[in-house]
Amino acid sequence: MTTKISKTLNNLFRNQSASGIAIFLAVIVAMLWANSPWKGLYQSFIHTEISLGIGEFSMSESLLLWINDGLMAIFFLQVGLELKREIIGGKLSSFKKAILPIAAAIGGMVVPGVIYLIFNFNSATEQGWGIPMATDIAFAIGVLALFGNRIPVGLKVFLIALAIVDDLGAVLVIAIFYTTGISYMDLLNGVLFFLVLVGGSYIGIRKAWFYALVGIGGVWLAFFFSGVHPTIAGILTAFAIPGKVKIKEEDYLMNLQKLHLQFLETESIRGSFISEKQLNILEEIKQKTNDAETPLQKIEHQLAPIVGFFILPLFALVNTGIHIHGDFIEIISHPVSLGIGFGLLVGKFTGIMGASWLLVKLKIAELQEGVSWMHLCGVATIAGIGFTMSLFITELAFTSEEYVFIAKLSILFTSLLAGVVGGLILWSSSKKIHSSSTHTDNSQ
Repeated sequence: MTTKISKTLNNLFRNQSASGIAIFLAVIVAMLWANSPWKGLYQSFIHTEISLGIGEFSMSESLLLWINDGLMAIFFLQVGLELKREIIGGKLSSFKKAILPIAAAIGGMVVPGVIYLIFNFNSATEQGWGIPMATDIAFAIGVLALFGNRIPVGLKVFLIALAIVDDLGAVLVIAIFYTTGISYMDLLNGVLFFLVLVGGSYIGIRKAWFYALVGIGGVWLAFFFSGVHPTIAGILTAFAIPGKVKIKEEDYLMNLQKLHLQFLETESIRGSFISEKQLNILEEIKQKTNDAETPLQKIEHQLAPIVGFFILPLFALVNTGIHIHGDFIEIISHPVSLGIGFGLLVGKFTGIMGASWLLVKLKIAELQEGVSWMHLCGVATIAGIGFTMSLFITELAFTSEEYVFIAKLSILFTSLLAGVVGGLILWSSSKKIHSSSTHTDNSQ
């Protein structure tokens, strides 16, 4: 019974759509808390000062900043690991596989940014142009998961690849356009620590603690003090982590068979203990198994539940507690709201569909098997769920509490609308395909 529960929990924590539910629940808690009689307690909670120090060195920041600048670096580490894995041997490993989602992601970033600027050009809110550019992968995959096998696998592949490229684009936007007051000495220190990681990878260091120690204690800390947003440290660290196995699959299997036979032939001892020789064989099996894994995949696998069920829900909890006030009509007609709303809903759709149509029309790329243009319309709409990255960029783009409030409210409302409308489009397309398939079967 215990094993069954453990297996169920493990499967749950590896499920991206379940992570989306956890984040959604965190949003509901934050919104209810911020609009309750205990809203003052919520503000006190997110601005609680937390100090960390070793010896004479100490850092004291609010909980909000520790999460946004500290824990979110781990989220970006996972994004970087996922991106590197896909480039090495996944959905972005060849021109044919990569070109369509890359072009769609670029189109889905540029057009929303331009639309935002149309409403906010040459104004105090102009800096928010990066807010409607990103897609939230957890929520987007969560919407697709609702349809199960009725959605072609190729469509999920397209959305995941698009969202990964989208995240990288958002990281570059943050690094280039939302960084001010750079300390070049600290930045140089960060680059030097990064080179230490690259050197460690080159000489074959595969221990996770090495990359954690140098990545957090070196790269992240240096970037934190440099003025360049420290989440970039997560991406850089990810790209330094080895993505190759130490032993090939066939060699691993041969070694495993050999060690298995040795274990069976070794004389055991009475009781529940094993002999010293058997223990050594098991340790060697562990080492060979470790050599057969890539550190990249191992760390990514271990980080997935931490990011999905702790970091992102916590990020949502401290960033979406919006105390709703003021005239609703005035809020939704504000240039920031219009820029974000039209950017995420119209811009994402137009950019993704436009780029995809152009590449297919020019025969540079082609739709994956089973994927129709109606399917793509649904995914292009779902990509308007901007949530995590949009909220993140909002905190960097605006210092005015009024603009932050308007932007966050617009992000939540538009993301919900994008998810519902995109889901309805997919439901309609999957229903048509299912009806067509049933009709064909009956006629036969």
